Amino acid sequence: MKQKLESNEYASYYSTYVDLVPEGDMINILMQQMDETADIIKDLTEQQAHFSYGIGKWSIKEVIGHIADTERIMGYRLLSFARGEKAELPGYDDNDYVRNASFNGLSLQDLLENFQITRKSTLQLIKSLPSEAFLRRGKANGSEVSVRALVYIIAGHELHHRNLIKERYIGSREFPK
Repeated sequence: MKQKLESNEYASYYSTYVDLVPEGDMINILMQQMDETADIIKDLTEQQAHFSYGIGKWSIKEVIGHIADTERIMGYRLLSFARGEKAELPGYDDNDYVRNASFNGLSLQDLLENFQITRKSTLQLIKSLPSEAFLRRGKANGSEVSVRALVYIIAGHELHHRNLIKERYIGSREFPK
């Protein structure tokens, strides 16, 4: 899957994510992202993983948990629409999901493993789809989206949050050394 998306394949609010995705084979991009994110996270201490750059902002642990949760949700949408689902799928409130997940009570290693397993599952699903499935569309959270746009959204969402981890968390003067 190497084709660039058309802007009518996803809601405009997803452009924040889609625009971050480089050109190239999406399988390779998603595999590389998994390794790059793991490299940034794997050596953090538990204290560092609890760091938040501001009041009301998520900790690094919560961000990693959120990335995996969102990928699961987008992966379900991807599966559903690739298989021809006609029913509209619901949206979700990411703040509620993070609040109810208790990610800070999990080890960073467990959260990283959760992300990696989720990504591997997403990759296996994408690899299994026939080419015509990527052009199928469905409706989720009130907006139409194509299967291939969901692949880009998954990749871009992870890149967005990885950039925030590097800039606002690890790059912060307050980040514990």
